[in-house]
Amino acid sequence: MADFKKEKGVVRAFHAALDTAESAAVTGIIASFTGPRILWRGYHPFGELHGAEAISERFWKPLKSSLTRLQRRDDIFFAGRNEIDGFQSVWVVSMGHLMGLFDAPWLGIPSTGKMAFLRYCSFHRIEDGKIAETAMYFDIPHLMMQAGLQPFPPQTAAHLVQPGPMTHDGLLFDSQPVSEGKATLAAINAMISDLGQWDLDLPLEEELARTWHDDMIWWGPAGIGSTYTIERYARQHSEPFRAGFTERSKTRHVARLAEGHYGGFFGWPNFTARPTGGFMGMPATAKPGEFRVIDIYRRAGDKLAENWIFIDLLHFWKQQGLDVLARMGTQNGRVDHS
Repeated sequence: MADFKKEKGVVRAFHAALDTAESAAVTGIIASFTGPRILWRGYHPFGELHGAEAISERFWKPLKSSLTRLQRRDDIFFAGRNEIDGFQSVWVVSMGHLMGLFDAPWLGIPSTGKMAFLRYCSFHRIEDGKIAETAMYFDIPHLMMQAGLQPFPPQTAAHLVQPGPMTHDGLLFDSQPVSEGKATLAAINAMISDLGQWDLDLPLEEELARTWHDDMIWWGPAGIGSTYTIERYARQHSEPFRAGFTERSKTRHVARLAEGHYGGFFGWPNFTARPTGGFMGMPATAKPGEFRVIDIYRRAGDKLAENWIFIDLLHFWKQQGLDVLARMGTQNGRVDHS
C-alpha cells in the first residue's frame, strides 16, 4: 500500500482551517501551513504569487469577501510521488468546487446574491510537513456565466454541471494499492504519448480508442464545454482543436502522479501552439500561445473513463490580444485592473 497519510493530513488540516477562517486570520493560517518561500501558481489574473501575505491579499481574502459563507465541496482527493522529478517529491491533489453566496463583485464580475460555484483543482507539494508549492486552477469563465455574462462565443460542447466521478469513490483519504496507482499512471502516459504525436496513421476515433473507453466523459472548461463518448469528443473538441492549431510543442509537466484509480498532471505551461484555423469562435492570430492546464483522470480497467480539465483560457486569449476580464468589466461599467 502507498501511504501518504501525513501529507494528506497537512492539506486536510489546511483546508479545514482556511475554509472557516475570518478575513483577519487568513494570512496567519496560510503562513502556518506553508514554507517560507511558498510558490503559488494560479489562473489568470493571478499568475505566480510568492509568500503567504501575497497569496492571502491577492486571492483568498478577496474571494472569501465575495463568495461569503464559503464551502469547499471536494469530489476527488489523492496523493502520490511525482514522476517528473523521478518520484522524489510528494504532491496532494484536491478537486471540486468552492461554493458560496456571490455577495460582492470579484475581478469585475458582478455579484448575484445567489449561490455560485467556482470549480477548482489544486496540487500541493509537501515538504517537511509544510506546503512548499501550490498550483491552483479555476474556471473563472464559468463563474462569469453564472453571473449572466457570456465571455466567449457559443461552445462546441455543453457546459452544464461538473459532477465528480460516476463511481463516487474519488476521495482517497486512506492508503491505496501501489499496483493500482502504477496502472493509472501507465494509462495516462499511454494517452499522452498518443496525444503528443497528432500524426498516428489512424483515424482519430481509433486513435482515441487505444486509451479511452467508448463511453468516456471529457469534463471540459466553460468556453469549450463537456462531451460524452469518443465519437462526440472527437467531433465536439478534439477535431476542432487539432484543426485550429499548428506547431503544438511537446508536452511538459511540473507534476504528474497517480494513486488508486485517479491521477493527473499540471504544467506551467503544458504546451504551446499557434492558432491558425480559428478556435472557440475566435479568429486565428498565428501568435504562439501558452496552455496552462490541469487534467484529472479516472481509470477503469486498463483505459481512461473520465477526465476533468482546467485550461487557463483567460491567460491564453490575453496572449492573443483579448483581455476577457477587462472586456467583461467594460460591459458592466467597470474594469478591474488587478
